[in-house]
Amino acid sequence: MWSQVKEKDNTSSSEGFILVGFSDCPHLELILFVVVLTFYLLTLLGNVTIILLSVLDSRLHTPMYFFLANLSSLDICFTTGSIPQMLYNLWGPDKTISYLGCATQLYFVLALGGVECVLLAVMAYDRYAAVCKPLHYTLITHPRLCGQLASVAWLSGFGNSLIMAPQTLMLPHCGYRQVDHFLCEMPALIGMACVDTTTLEALAFVLAIFIILAPLILILISYGYIAQAVLRIKSAAGRKKAFNTCSSHLTVVSLFYATIIYMYLQPANTYSQDQGKFLTLFYTIITPSVNPLIYTLRNKDVKEAMKKVLGKWGAEV
Repeated sequence: MWSQVKEKDNTSSSEGFILVGFSDCPHLELILFVVVLTFYLLTLLGNVTIILLSVLDSRLHTPMYFFLANLSSLDICFTTGSIPQMLYNLWGPDKTISYLGCATQLYFVLALGGVECVLLAVMAYDRYAAVCKPLHYTLITHPRLCGQLASVAWLSGFGNSLIMAPQTLMLPHCGYRQVDHFLCEMPALIGMACVDTTTLEALAFVLAIFIILAPLILILISYGYIAQAVLRIKSAAGRKKAFNTCSSHLTVVSLFYATIIYMYLQPANTYSQDQGKFLTLFYTIITPSVNPLIYTLRNKDVKEAMKKVLGKWGAEV
């Protein structure tokens, strides 16, 4: 029996998978293609702009914009690792993805999602230092520490994926190749396994505590101290400035965690594929595209840096 299962899985591995996606609603696919492509281009434009501004304008050579540039780089990598395949499958009848392509996509989706969880906690610590320890801010968030914190975020995400991605890919599927999703995501791949996945789900939950819940707790603790510090500020202008300093980050945290907790902190047998698909669309294409807008619309420094850079380029032309 095991040899038959193994033979079927080897066939599945050599032929790859079929990403069902929204093929049951073909009238939606062309609309989704246009929407996804538009948001992808906006993601690239917005995040590349933030990275360039943080490099070109010396006023943005601060810890906050260093971490923001890391977040923008992360969003570019995340979308580029998943959206081109999604566009290909939405454009035509071919819904296939090679086994290697699926494995690579799964690894980077898990890794970069984990990086973002930890990076958002690091950014919350930066905001805590800026609001609660303003006189010592430059001493606390020195360049070496910023580099170390960013490295911890990237290594944590990729380390988590190095554990979970192979475990997920080794699950036997008994010859089934259809993934009821438009990405090779862990919940969808676990859901199509033909064996008991309780142990793997327990491992995923334990790792999620460290990668998802622990950073969220640190974020909440940081903002608890920030709230106390803001309430002690007597002037309305001072409170407004402190609020503006943190509001963008809080908005990004809310958007990200609202979807990621639903996706990865529930048992696979309660996972709704249709809801999962639309939530994945949300954090795959919408969140990375609006992050630059959230951080720039109410940010005077970024607006001034953009005017300065555009003005310099206009003068050169």
